[in-house]
Amino acid sequence: MTQPVTLPLWLVVFLVAFATLATLDYLIRPSLRWVLRRRVRRVLDELENRFQIRGRPFKLTKRQVLIDRLIYDPEVAAAAELHAQENDLRPEETLDRVQRYASEIVPAFNAYFYFRLAYGTARRIARSLYRVRLGLSDEAGLASIDQDSTVVFVINHRSNMDYVLVSYLVAERAVLSYAVGEWARIWPLESLVRSMGAYFVRRRSRNDLYRKVLQRYVQMATAEGVTQAVFPEGGLSRDGGLGEPKLGLLDYMLREFDTEGERDLAFVPVAVNYDRVLEDRTLLLDLDPGGGRKKGLGAAHTTGRFVSRQLQLMMMAKWHRFGYACVNFGSPVFAKAYLAERNLDLRSLDREERFARVGELADRLMEEIGRIVPVTPVALVATVLLREPDKRLSDLELKAEVQKLIDRCEARGHHVYVPRQDREYAIDVGLRMLLLRRVVERDSGELLAVEPRELPLLSYYANSIAHLGCE
Repeated sequence: MTQPVTLPLWLVVFLVAFATLATLDYLIRPSLRWVLRRRVRRVLDELENRFQIRGRPFKLTKRQVLIDRLIYDPEVAAAAELHAQENDLRPEETLDRVQRYASEIVPAFNAYFYFRLAYGTARRIARSLYRVRLGLSDEAGLASIDQDSTVVFVINHRSNMDYVLVSYLVAERAVLSYAVGEWARIWPLESLVRSMGAYFVRRRSRNDLYRKVLQRYVQMATAEGVTQAVFPEGGLSRDGGLGEPKLGLLDYMLREFDTEGERDLAFVPVAVNYDRVLEDRTLLLDLDPGGGRKKGLGAAHTTGRFVSRQLQLMMMAKWHRFGYACVNFGSPVFAKAYLAERNLDLRSLDREERFARVGELADRLMEEIGRIVPVTPVALVATVLLREPDKRLSDLELKAEVQKLIDRCEARGHHVYVPRQDREYAIDVGLRMLLLRRVVERDSGELLAVEPRELPLLSYYANSIAHLGCE
């Protein structure tokens, strides 16, 4: 019993390491959890005092609880049973599918991560790439939203930067929950997006069971008052103009809306515009049947070249930010008042009639978004240059025409963003961006000439304000 035992050195090292890890796990992990919970609680207390539109307990519920709640929802269970019958599946196979869909959709919101890391990151990215400006905000209208209302920010979709830009500008008001396409389901972006409260959507899915799971999640979140952000166009604008609204998510939110219920549904129109959209040339390729838009490794190579070019310009001290990114917030549209004015109860309508009525509301929201689209410097200059693209203009002629265009836009009540309240500076900023990108060149006589190959790009930016009718 007292005789020494000889052990190999590697085994001793392994046992010591294992014992150390076990001790740390037993003693340290509970302390770390306590510290993390304390910090999260501190963040939440700060938010409760700061927010005008508060976060909701539903958003802070453990993710697995939400997944289980979705899996065993009566409507989902009925849809799963029908799906099993139609596809000759065993119940456990169908349950696995429902669980997979629910796990794919339900976010994993982390308040500490969102406000201590994601918000700061979004702010730095947005402000490093653009001169970010909040141009217009109906503060009285936003203040009139009841604290118990479900708020939905309805946004035109210009760029994937919209997620970053709007989250940054809204962070003083609310925690947004976005519907994000499958493009973001790549590691490590997927975990990052989930932790910020976003949920993934298969936009082109025709699977009835998947759509039922998605529908019930959206309805649960809406019923619990989760502040959401939707892009009714369903995707990025390919030509720069506003697109037709898609009704899926809006229909999910409204089809069971009770006009006599305690919670109202407030839709806040949000309009975004940029002096430069990072994806503009790629988006234009979708309009050209022979454009040959790159995918996979080709797209990654193009992105890499773009990033390396920007880094090269920075090293040469020739890099400029991509102009202005401007966001306007319009007046909220309240579902209760909207439906009461039309004596509508969407729950009593059949699918075809309900879609028609939801479509009318979607058109109204798109009209509100279109009305408040920011008029940015590049859009102004592009609009004037497109009138006669073959004509060469002097700087003075261009400025005179842009001044007239600004006057017409303001006379029609549209918000023109004029940096520094200096119209001449605004025109210089817009022209400089187009010159840097070689969309416009100066000839030997210092006259401005549009590069013919860049006419689609010029149209893309002019289209962002074409619907305002200022021409």
